[in-house]
Amino acid sequence: MSEQGLKRLRPSGGYRKLRSFRVTTIIYDATVSFCERFMPAHSRTVDQMVQAARSGRQNIAEGSRASAASSQTELRLVSVARASLDELLLDYEDFLRQRGYRAWTKDDREAREVREVGRMASDPTDRTDRGDQADAAPYAPWLDHADPGVVANTIICLIHQANYLLDQQIAALERGFVEGGGYSEQLAAARIEHRRAHPGGNAPTCPACGKVMVLRTARKGARAGSQFWGCSEYPECKGARKLDGSDGSDRSDGSVRSSGEQP
Repeated sequence: MSEQGLKRLRPSGGYRKLRSFRVTTIIYDATVSFCERFMPAHSRTVDQMVQAARSGRQNIAEGSRASAASSQTELRLVSVARASLDELLLDYEDFLRQRGYRAWTKDDREAREVREVGRMASDPTDRTDRGDQADAAPYAPWLDHADPGVVANTIICLIHQANYLLDQQIAALERGFVEGGGYSEQLAAARIEHRRAHPGGNAPTCPACGKVMVLRTARKGARAGSQFWGCSEYPECKGARKLDGSDGSDRSDGSVRSSGEQP
């Protein structure tokens, strides 16, 4: 692995290009506007709705920034974003039910029209670099409508779109973690690869098989917590050396530890 590769094992950031982030930005802005136009100014529900919408957006961004150091953290934050949108969805459904507005079904004409806007915006052949306002503009006929029922139903459609995108994102993150491991696993693999590529460095060679060794820490026994040189081919080879490497072996009598023994 190159030195540049070692500096940044995994990419991070780039969340502004994620469709999930762009849709949740529309949801956040639309929720702030909805609450200002149609909800009591000092209602506790207003705070809850705005915070849930903000959480849906912010956790996608924070997860993307954290992805270079921890895939588990990224997965957790994206899952929090998904849960926040579910909470917001319930608030809009409550608004419609409690005020007697009709909830659109997925087959209603209005719902299909809103979905079609989302489908066109997700077109992979469209390379246009839109800003936040440009992303929201196609939804303006519904989001700027005077009827709060129309606005609430439109935001519900957008939440369903965002949840679908986040479900795909979470599934991809889970597959990546299972197949490629977490950051610490990738870092360890990169360290071993680097030492194999630079055998003349500080790491000694294994007294049993001649492969480059890596620094390890004993986890149990009388030497628990102490460091030693272990073979990079472990567990196939269990050769080990003392950390000081003074005698070229791992025993005080100069003999090499057998392949069946643990440090």
